[in-house]
Amino acid sequence: MAIFIQTRMAAITAITWLACLAVPLQTIAAVAPADETQQTEAGVMATDTHWSLAEMTGDTAWLDQMLLPEYRSVGNTGVVHAKDAILAGAAKRKGTSLEQARLKFADYQRQHPYGSAVVVHGNTAVVTFYDPALGPQKGVRSSDVFIYADGHWHALYSQHTGVQA
Repeated sequence: MAIFIQTRMAAITAITWLACLAVPLQTIAAVAPADETQQTEAGVMATDTHWSLAEMTGDTAWLDQMLLPEYRSVGNTGVVHAKDAILAGAAKRKGTSLEQARLKFADYQRQHPYGSAVVVHGNTAVVTFYDPALGPQKGVRSSDVFIYADGHWHALYSQHTGVQA
């Protein structure tokens, strides 16, 4: 998901790309990506990568089950986007191939490098994306909060900020 652009639709609409731009290129290109069902850092990052690609390809069925009903994404202006808005934005991209999405995502990552950090505590994970020049203590651009339930990670909340160098 400012990572970037400014909010999760902002890559395509202001908030869709932001939280969706979550995982290093090596993870997306990996032949055998981490198992999304693992209650680990790798599992939550695999889910976040899938999230990015699902939004870019219009996979609303996957997004609908991954985003909790109470999901909210707060952009850097304070505007809240609920689950329905995320699904509606993704639906506009139905028909985009996975290969097209991966290429677009990789290109964006080359143009807008970022670092990521993940903390898992029990059934909760926080994934943070930051400006690599400023580091994770001064350059946080967005964070996603996930809950592990029924053998899968589910997004509950995303917060996006404007970072000033």
